Amino acid sequence: MIDLHCHLDLYPDPRAVVAECVARRIYVLSVTTVPSAFEGTAALVLAQSRIRTALGLHPELAAARARELPLFERLLPQTRYVGEVGLDGSRDHRGSLDAQRGVFADVLRLCARAGGKALSLHSRGATGIILDALGAEPTAGKAILHWYVGTPKQVARAAEMGCWFSVGPTMLTSERGRAAVLAMPKDRVVPESDGPFGLVEGRAAHPWDAWSVTSKLAELWREQEDRVAAQLRSNFRTLSGGA
Repeated sequence: MIDLHCHLDLYPDPRAVVAECVARRIYVLSVTTVPSAFEGTAALVLAQSRIRTALGLHPELAAARARELPLFERLLPQTRYVGEVGLDGSRDHRGSLDAQRGVFADVLRLCARAGGKALSLHSRGATGIILDALGAEPTAGKAILHWYVGTPKQVARAAEMGCWFSVGPTMLTSERGRAAVLAMPKDRVVPESDGPFGLVEGRAAHPWDAWSVTSKLAELWREQEDRVAAQLRSNFRTLSGGA
């Protein structure tokens, strides 16, 4: 099983969730929301597990935590993964959008200088401008657009730019989310839970819930579920380089 976007440190009992992920042999990308959370979150993970910790500076917190950018820069060599980062132009956060853009530009610049990273990207209310930002820093790394609900035209543009897409069960409950997924190249889609923020049957999603997208994608793509599962595994191997 695979979960390419999960906030392990934000569950009520993160160690129990980590232990279950290890027992189930799940590949997890554990994203963080501020640089100061990275080392503590990374410490939750056993060295032999299939969990990787990403260094993040969430756009909802970017304006208030811009002072952590020097810490972000110092920690960046410790990981191949960056997230959750990006832009949020929704009503509650559009007032800080200019500040977010500055922080995100710095993050992309630092990733490019580091040789490129795998980036898990937030884009709520900013589905077009995040592509502009990525276009301005093309060597920042592999962009994985988390819960991306852009228009089919924006999805096509993102795909042409080489972006990937992480899709969770909650995203597939909305008509807009399903329309976005239908526009995505099947060989660029990977599963996510967005736990504990994503929901499954009214409860917080866990990393092992991410794999439930196989049945939903099978229905949406009109393919057999085992073929979809094989496609997602193949996509993950390509994206991760076999890591």
